Amino acid sequence: MALAGFVWSQFWMARPTAVTVEVAAHAPVTRVLAVNGRIAAVRSVDVRSVVSGNLVGLLVAEGDVVEKNQILAQVDAAAQNATVRQAMAALDAALVGQQQATEIYERAVALGSNIPRSELEAKAHAVQSSAQEVARLTAFLDQAQIVLEDYTIRAPVAGTVLELDAEEGQIVGPTSRLLTLADLSEILVEADVDEAYATQIAVDQPAVLQLAGNTGTHQGHVSFVSNRVDEATGGLAIEISFDAPVAAPVGLTVTTNIIVDQRDAALTVPRTALVNGEAVFVVADGVAQLRPVTVVEWPAARLIASAGLEGGNAVIVDATGISDGQPVVVDEP
Repeated sequence: MALAGFVWSQFWMARPTAVTVEVAAHAPVTRVLAVNGRIAAVRSVDVRSVVSGNLVGLLVAEGDVVEKNQILAQVDAAAQNATVRQAMAALDAALVGQQQATEIYERAVALGSNIPRSELEAKAHAVQSSAQEVARLTAFLDQAQIVLEDYTIRAPVAGTVLELDAEEGQIVGPTSRLLTLADLSEILVEADVDEAYATQIAVDQPAVLQLAGNTGTHQGHVSFVSNRVDEATGGLAIEISFDAPVAAPVGLTVTTNIIVDQRDAALTVPRTALVNGEAVFVVADGVAQLRPVTVVEWPAARLIASAGLEGGNAVIVDATGISDGQPVVVDEP
């Protein structure tokens, strides 16, 4: 009985392992990188007040469409208005003084030789000084009026109010953003690519985009690739433009498949067939043979085998538990 058991066990131990294979064949291959991005406006601007003060008027709301130079908000300009009035009064007084100095000088000139030369020169100097004072106060008034204009905040570009960050009664200044304006007639997708694939992304690569909540897709292309990888996140910033106009809200999530590589004929293997990423098992004469291969590493279930594999090779789909030289039998589908 012991001898029979031994023979029976040897029979089972020598029995070939059943494996599933696929026959390597050249076929068209597309290498795709999937990334998630968000809708952004091609042109947007943060609007701020260049002067500090109390925001006494906010004339727009989120979603409003505004024209260039349209008034958006008003900062309390009472103090600056007083400065302008003061400058105007000073200029008026200087103009009167200039007129008086000119008249005095003209009367002195009319006296001819009856007036000492030194006195005539003094009166001429008074005219010159009064003219200089008028010029100084004119420039001061111009400057005060220019500053006064800054208290009225106007749209630097035409667009849509995306977001309001201020309220009436709030103290605002150059460091505080009031609102964001964007031109929604042209939008794109902003995304980050992992640095492991940064060298594979290039401008003009085609892309297929799907907006969140939609089942349809849109055609696009990579329109910008940053030259710098963010050290904190390891991401490379890219932008993807739509080939045809699309209407979508800013910030909407977009799933994007960037077509990095297209080949008319290539051999591919399932990732599960790889042994340490550098070899596969092929079945030859009922034995699993370990064969070194070179693959294009990519975040996909199937990888392109660029070397080491030939068309017609029977590749074991799952290399788990398989060793070189092991007897195997192919499972029939």
